[in-house]
Amino acid sequence: MPHYVITSEQITLYIQNIPPTPEVVRQSLAYVRAGDLPKAAKCAEEDPALKLYLRTLVNRPIYSFRNEVTDISQIFGILGTATAQQILYNYLMTLLVPKEWSLFTLSNHAFYDLQASLGRKWERILNHLGLHSRDNESAITLLPASIIVCDALFKDHINEVKQLRSVKALDYNTILQRLTGSTLFDLCAQIAEKWEIPSTVSDIVQASSGVNTSISGDTKILGQWMHLLLFYELSQSVYVSAGLNEFIDFQIDFVQEIYESFMQVVGNDESNC
Repeated sequence: MPHYVITSEQITLYIQNIPPTPEVVRQSLAYVRAGDLPKAAKCAEEDPALKLYLRTLVNRPIYSFRNEVTDISQIFGILGTATAQQILYNYLMTLLVPKEWSLFTLSNHAFYDLQASLGRKWERILNHLGLHSRDNESAITLLPASIIVCDALFKDHINEVKQLRSVKALDYNTILQRLTGSTLFDLCAQIAEKWEIPSTVSDIVQASSGVNTSISGDTKILGQWMHLLLFYELSQSVYVSAGLNEFIDFQIDFVQEIYESFMQVVGNDESNC
């Protein structure tokens, strides 16, 4: 075993250093949850960084808008309440994005593309399953946060981590769990709690690890689809090059029963992009 240890104190310090939810985002989320998109957009207008993020994200090719959309009220109107909430949570995740990635060879541009692509495919999956709701849609936002956490916690131990992986071929999530007793998905739940994101959202993300045998019902179903979506997305060449295809261990038994349906849904999504 390498000589380094990621201590519980380091994890606690990381969580403590996460910035609180900006007041503008908090207010915008409150209006979105109340179904008042005009007021949510008016709040968002007050934050230049949030405005820029919204305009940049929704005008990425994955959203397939014919003309550039710049008006914040129009953006919220197009997105609707569920997707508007998801994107506001996505913005919170960008507050954690490092200026320079250490463990993964990832640009922020590629990370934002990942957010957008996961969000669009997840929405299609939820519609297919008949499980579309604001909280279910927002669950996808915490998944990229686990990538940020992984990069942050391992950045000072890159050589040791690579050595361990070369010897035992362990994924990053397993390494963290063996060192600390916590998974990357556990830490995402702590981030969600700090940002007052409902526990129903983080429950789905924790289920998507594929290792919790006690889950059942809709949470298990959503966890299966999210697990497979994560591996499908991270198998794209840009993320393989970044090292993200070795992020967590693929639990084939967990998703085998949905594989064919998943490929039909995501395949249709790809063909319609």
